[in-house]
Amino acid sequence: MTVRQDIHSSGIPVLCLSCAARHRGVCGALDPNHLVGLAKTSSRHKLEPGVELIADAEAVDSYSNLLSGVVKLTKCLSDGRQQIVGLRFAPDFLGRPFKVKSTINVEAATSVSLCSFPKAAVERIMKESPGLEHRLLKQTLDELDEALEWMVTLGRKTAPEKVASFLLMIARNMDSSIDPAAGSACFDLPLTRADISDFLGLTNETVSRQLTRLRADGVIRIENKRHVTVDSMSRLEQRCGGRGARQPAFE
Repeated sequence: MTVRQDIHSSGIPVLCLSCAARHRGVCGALDPNHLVGLAKTSSRHKLEPGVELIADAEAVDSYSNLLSGVVKLTKCLSDGRQQIVGLRFAPDFLGRPFKVKSTINVEAATSVSLCSFPKAAVERIMKESPGLEHRLLKQTLDELDEALEWMVTLGRKTAPEKVASFLLMIARNMDSSIDPAAGSACFDLPLTRADISDFLGLTNETVSRQLTRLRADGVIRIENKRHVTVDSMSRLEQRCGGRGARQPAFE
Protein backbone atom coordinates (compact mmCIF):
# COMPACT_ATOMS: atom_id res chain seq x y z
CA MET A 1 0.00 0.00 0.00
CA THR A 2 1.40 3.38 -1.01
CA VAL A 3 0.58 6.47 1.05
CA ARG A 4 0.14 9.49 -1.21
CA GLN A 5 2.62 12.22 -0.39
CA ASP A 6 1.61 15.85 -0.88
CA ILE A 7 2.15 19.23 0.72
CA HIS A 8 -0.15 18.24 3.60
CA SER A 9 1.26 14.78 4.38
CA SER A 10 4.91 14.88 3.32
CA GLY A 11 7.14 14.16 6.30
CA ILE A 12 4.21 13.31 8.60
CA PRO A 13 4.57 9.98 10.49
CA VAL A 14 2.17 7.33 9.14
CA LEU A 15 0.78 6.88 12.67
CA CYS A 16 -0.28 10.54 12.69
CA LEU A 17 -1.82 10.85 9.21
CA SER A 18 -5.39 9.99 10.22
CA CYS A 19 -5.16 11.10 13.86
CA ALA A 20 -7.78 13.62 14.98
CA ALA A 21 -5.29 15.17 17.40
CA ARG A 22 -3.11 16.22 14.47
CA HIS A 23 -5.96 17.88 12.62
CA ARG A 24 -8.01 19.31 15.51
CA GLY A 25 -5.80 18.90 18.58
CA VAL A 26 -2.54 20.25 19.88
CA CYS A 27 -0.37 18.29 17.45
CA GLY A 28 -1.78 20.43 14.64
CA ALA A 29 0.54 23.18 15.86
CA LEU A 30 3.69 21.11 15.22
CA ASP A 31 5.81 21.17 12.07
CA PRO A 32 6.76 17.77 10.55
CA ASN A 33 10.16 17.65 12.29
CA HIS A 34 8.72 18.21 15.75
CA LEU A 35 5.84 15.83 15.00
CA VAL A 36 8.31 13.09 14.02
CA GLY A 37 10.30 13.68 17.20
CA LEU A 38 7.20 13.50 19.38
CA ALA A 39 5.84 10.44 17.56
CA LYS A 40 9.07 8.53 18.28
CA THR A 41 8.43 8.90 22.01
CA SER A 42 4.69 8.18 21.87
CA SER A 43 2.74 5.09 22.88
CA ARG A 44 -0.89 4.25 22.19
CA HIS A 45 -3.08 2.37 24.61
CA LYS A 46 -6.71 1.75 25.49
CA LEU A 47 -8.40 1.83 28.88
CA GLU A 48 -11.73 0.53 30.08
CA PRO A 49 -14.35 2.62 31.94
CA GLY A 50 -13.46 3.25 35.57
CA VAL A 51 -9.69 3.01 35.10
CA GLU A 52 -7.82 5.86 36.74
CA LEU A 53 -5.40 7.71 34.45
CA ILE A 54 -3.84 9.79 37.19
CA ALA A 55 -4.63 10.42 40.85
CA ASP A 56 -4.75 13.66 42.80
CA ALA A 57 -1.28 14.62 44.08
CA GLU A 58 0.37 11.96 41.90
CA ALA A 59 3.69 12.85 40.25
CA VAL A 60 3.22 13.77 36.58
CA ASP A 61 5.56 11.94 34.20
CA SER A 62 3.54 11.91 30.97
CA TYR A 63 0.85 13.72 28.98
CA SER A 64 -1.72 12.33 26.55
CA ASN A 65 -3.92 13.17 23.60
CA LEU A 66 -7.39 11.75 24.04
CA LEU A 67 -8.06 9.99 20.71
CA SER A 68 -11.51 8.60 21.52
CA GLY A 69 -13.87 8.34 24.44
CA VAL A 70 -14.56 10.59 27.42
CA VAL A 71 -12.68 11.12 30.67
CA LYS A 72 -14.02 12.71 33.82
CA LEU A 73 -12.15 15.03 36.15
CA THR A 74 -12.96 14.75 39.84
CA LYS A 75 -11.98 16.31 43.15
CA CYS A 76 -12.33 14.47 46.44
CA LEU A 77 -12.77 15.83 49.95
CA SER A 78 -10.91 14.34 52.89
CA ASP A 79 -14.02 12.45 53.98
CA GLY A 80 -14.31 10.70 50.61
CA ARG A 81 -17.02 12.81 49.02
CA GLN A 82 -16.42 13.32 45.30
CA GLN A 83 -17.41 15.99 42.81
CA ILE A 84 -17.11 15.69 39.04
CA VAL A 85 -15.67 19.04 37.98
CA GLY A 86 -15.26 18.51 34.26
CA LEU A 87 -15.28 16.23 31.24
CA ARG A 88 -12.73 15.92 28.46
CA PHE A 89 -13.43 14.77 24.92
CA ALA A 90 -11.33 13.74 21.92
CA PRO A 91 -9.01 15.27 20.80
CA ASP A 92 -8.32 17.13 24.06
CA PHE A 93 -4.81 17.23 25.54
CA LEU A 94 -4.68 15.74 29.04
CA GLY A 95 -2.19 17.27 31.43
CA ARG A 96 -0.94 20.61 32.70
CA PRO A 97 2.58 21.34 31.40
CA PHE A 98 5.26 22.15 33.97
CA LYS A 99 3.15 20.84 36.86
CA VAL A 100 5.14 18.54 39.15
CA LYS A 101 2.06 16.87 40.66
CA SER A 102 -1.51 16.42 39.53
CA THR A 103 -4.16 18.45 41.33
CA ILE A 104 -7.10 16.39 40.11
CA ASN A 105 -8.26 12.81 39.58
CA VAL A 106 -8.61 11.77 35.93
CA GLU A 107 -10.66 8.65 35.20
CA ALA A 108 -11.97 6.98 32.04
CA ALA A 109 -15.74 7.55 31.90
CA THR A 110 -16.02 5.37 28.79
CA SER A 111 -13.60 3.14 26.94
CA VAL A 112 -10.83 5.51 25.87
CA SER A 113 -7.91 5.48 23.47
CA LEU A 114 -4.87 7.56 24.33
CA CYS A 115 -1.63 8.62 22.69
CA SER A 116 0.83 9.35 25.49
CA PHE A 117 4.19 11.14 25.56
CA PRO A 118 6.89 11.57 28.21
CA LYS A 119 6.57 14.84 30.11
CA ALA A 120 10.15 15.83 29.28
CA ALA A 121 9.63 15.36 25.53
CA VAL A 122 6.53 17.58 25.42
CA GLU A 123 8.07 20.33 27.54
CA ARG A 124 11.24 20.33 25.43
CA ILE A 125 9.24 20.72 22.20
CA MET A 126 7.15 23.46 23.79
CA LYS A 127 10.31 25.52 24.27
CA GLU A 128 11.21 25.02 20.60
CA SER A 129 7.71 25.46 19.15
CA PRO A 130 5.83 28.69 19.97
CA GLY A 131 2.86 27.28 18.03
CA LEU A 132 2.47 24.36 20.44
CA GLU A 133 2.78 26.65 23.43
CA HIS A 134 0.11 28.92 21.94
CA ARG A 135 -2.21 25.99 21.23
CA LEU A 136 -1.90 24.66 24.78
CA LEU A 137 -2.53 28.14 26.18
CA LYS A 138 -5.64 28.41 24.01
CA GLN A 139 -6.94 25.07 25.29
CA THR A 140 -6.31 26.18 28.88
CA LEU A 141 -8.23 29.42 28.31
CA ASP A 142 -11.05 27.52 26.59
CA GLU A 143 -11.25 25.24 29.65
CA LEU A 144 -11.41 28.30 31.90
CA ASP A 145 -14.26 29.74 29.83
CA GLU A 146 -16.01 26.37 30.01
CA ALA A 147 -15.64 26.28 33.80
CA LEU A 148 -17.08 29.80 34.12
CA GLU A 149 -20.00 28.85 31.88
CA TRP A 150 -20.64 25.72 33.94
CA MET A 151 -20.62 27.77 37.16
CA VAL A 152 -23.58 29.71 35.74
CA THR A 153 -25.31 26.45 34.82
CA LEU A 154 -24.88 25.00 38.31
CA GLY A 155 -25.63 28.22 40.16
CA ARG A 156 -28.52 29.76 38.24
CA LYS A 157 -30.21 27.26 35.92
CA THR A 158 -33.24 25.18 36.82
CA ALA A 159 -33.16 21.38 36.87
CA PRO A 160 -34.70 21.08 33.35
CA GLU A 161 -32.18 23.62 32.01
CA LYS A 162 -29.25 21.80 33.66
CA VAL A 163 -30.16 18.45 32.10
CA ALA A 164 -30.71 20.03 28.68
CA SER A 165 -27.39 21.89 28.93
CA PHE A 166 -25.61 18.66 29.80
CA LEU A 167 -27.11 16.85 26.81
CA LEU A 168 -26.22 19.74 24.50
CA MET A 169 -22.61 19.68 25.69
CA ILE A 170 -22.36 15.92 25.13
CA ALA A 171 -23.99 16.15 21.68
CA ARG A 172 -21.65 18.89 20.51
CA ASN A 173 -18.53 17.14 21.70
CA MET A 174 -19.21 13.44 21.15
CA ASP A 175 -20.93 13.36 17.75
CA SER A 176 -18.48 14.58 15.11
CA SER A 177 -21.03 13.79 12.39
CA ILE A 178 -23.56 16.43 13.40
CA ASP A 179 -25.32 17.53 10.23
CA PRO A 180 -25.10 21.36 10.08
CA ALA A 181 -28.22 21.49 7.92
CA ALA A 182 -30.41 19.09 9.89
CA GLY A 183 -28.85 19.93 13.26
CA SER A 184 -29.27 16.39 14.60
CA ALA A 185 -26.99 14.23 16.73
CA CYS A 186 -26.70 10.69 18.11
CA PHE A 187 -24.54 9.58 21.04
CA ASP A 188 -24.27 7.21 23.99
CA LEU A 189 -24.40 8.86 27.39
CA PRO A 190 -20.81 8.72 28.74
CA LEU A 191 -21.87 8.90 32.39
CA THR A 192 -24.10 6.80 34.59
CA ARG A 193 -27.26 8.42 35.97
CA ALA A 194 -25.47 8.69 39.33
CA ASP A 195 -22.52 10.50 37.73
CA ILE A 196 -24.84 12.82 35.79
CA SER A 197 -26.57 13.66 39.07
CA ASP A 198 -23.19 14.34 40.69
CA PHE A 199 -22.07 16.53 37.79
CA LEU A 200 -25.29 18.58 37.80
CA GLY A 201 -25.86 18.75 41.56
CA LEU A 202 -29.23 17.00 41.25
CA THR A 203 -30.74 13.81 42.63
CA ASN A 204 -30.94 10.66 40.52
CA GLU A 205 -34.73 10.91 40.57
CA THR A 206 -34.66 14.48 39.26
CA VAL A 207 -32.31 13.59 36.40
CA SER A 208 -34.48 10.62 35.40
CA ARG A 209 -37.63 12.74 35.58
CA GLN A 210 -36.15 15.47 33.35
CA LEU A 211 -34.88 12.97 30.78
CA THR A 212 -38.36 11.43 30.69
CA ARG A 213 -39.88 14.87 30.20
CA LEU A 214 -37.54 15.71 27.30
CA ARG A 215 -38.38 12.37 25.69
CA ALA A 216 -42.12 12.88 26.17
CA ASP A 217 -41.87 16.33 24.58
CA GLY A 218 -40.08 14.87 21.55
CA VAL A 219 -36.82 16.75 22.18
CA ILE A 220 -34.80 13.53 22.51
CA ARG A 221 -35.19 9.80 21.90
CA ILE A 222 -33.55 7.25 24.22
CA GLU A 223 -32.85 3.63 23.36
CA ASN A 224 -31.43 1.00 25.72
CA LYS A 225 -31.22 3.63 28.49
CA ARG A 226 -27.96 5.09 27.10
CA HIS A 227 -28.29 5.83 23.37
CA VAL A 228 -29.67 9.32 22.79
CA THR A 229 -30.88 10.82 19.51
CA VAL A 230 -31.44 14.56 19.18
CA ASP A 231 -33.46 15.25 16.05
CA SER A 232 -33.27 19.02 16.46
CA MET A 233 -30.29 20.61 18.20
CA SER A 234 -32.05 23.98 18.12
CA ARG A 235 -34.99 22.58 20.11
CA LEU A 236 -32.63 21.16 22.69
CA GLU A 237 -30.74 24.46 22.89
CA GLN A 238 -34.00 26.29 23.52
CA ARG A 239 -34.43 24.17 26.66
CA CYS A 240 -31.05 25.28 28.05
CA GLY A 241 -32.25 28.65 29.29
CA GLY A 242 -29.35 30.57 27.78
CA ARG A 243 -26.13 30.04 25.93
CA GLY A 244 -25.16 26.39 25.45
CA ALA A 245 -21.98 24.53 26.38
CA ARG A 246 -18.69 24.77 24.55
CA GLN A 247 -18.15 23.95 20.93
CA PRO A 248 -15.50 21.33 20.11
CA ALA A 249 -11.97 22.68 20.58
CA PHE A 250 -9.78 23.79 17.67
CA GLU A 251 -12.46 23.91 14.98
